[in-house]
Amino acid sequence: MAGHSQFKNIMYRKGAQDAKRAKQFAKLIREVTVAAKSGLPEPDQNPRLRTAITAARAANMPKDNIDRAIKRVAGGDDGENFEEVRYEGYGPGGVAVIVEALTDNRNRTASEVRSAFVKHGGNLAETGAVSFMFENLGMINYGADAGDADAVFEAALEAGADDVESGEAGHDIFCAPDDFAAVRDSLEAALGVPAQARLDWRPQNTVEVDERQAETLMKMLDTLEDSDDVQRVAANFDISDEIMARLSA
Repeated sequence: MAGHSQFKNIMYRKGAQDAKRAKQFAKLIREVTVAAKSGLPEPDQNPRLRTAITAARAANMPKDNIDRAIKRVAGGDDGENFEEVRYEGYGPGGVAVIVEALTDNRNRTASEVRSAFVKHGGNLAETGAVSFMFENLGMINYGADAGDADAVFEAALEAGADDVESGEAGHDIFCAPDDFAAVRDSLEAALGVPAQARLDWRPQNTVEVDERQAETLMKMLDTLEDSDDVQRVAANFDISDEIMARLSA
């Protein structure tokens, strides 16, 4: 009986992981599709498409999936029209939150995002209400195996990046949005394909939250990221290692 229960638990966890992977792939394909429509459906001539493909490959998406999405756009067979939308608001503890979405139904997405905020004690605000608290910049991430901190710093400096943060988990390289494509391509030539490459929001200051606020905030962020329409969520929270350890236990 115990073995059967354990098997069911394994199957449940595998099913949950597969569902999460499928959702991630769906979001990445949506970005590939929008990127291909935003310019030529040729990665060499479309920086945004190259970035989308890089993200998809980093998530181990099969090449055939990516190629099919691009071919549908090139052939005019893709009937979905996605719109880029940004929402801004405050979460528990006064944490500033930015939500970026790609949607084919603004009313549905707005309703889902608003519900996530309200349910967890937050509130939506007007566009621009919190984005001034963040820097919009290019972010290119490499794993620790890309090289030591000095080697990555030299490559980033040569590529024209503005900042590098290296740690045990890897290296985050930052640059101005207008320099993103050039810096990414230079780094790819020097260090290989990055694990992630995207335009991102980095908070200029952070808000420390207590354990109760942190627990509610994490639930809100999980709810937002679970939405099919939401591509990215940024927030300026600061949670201590001790609180994170308790929440993860």
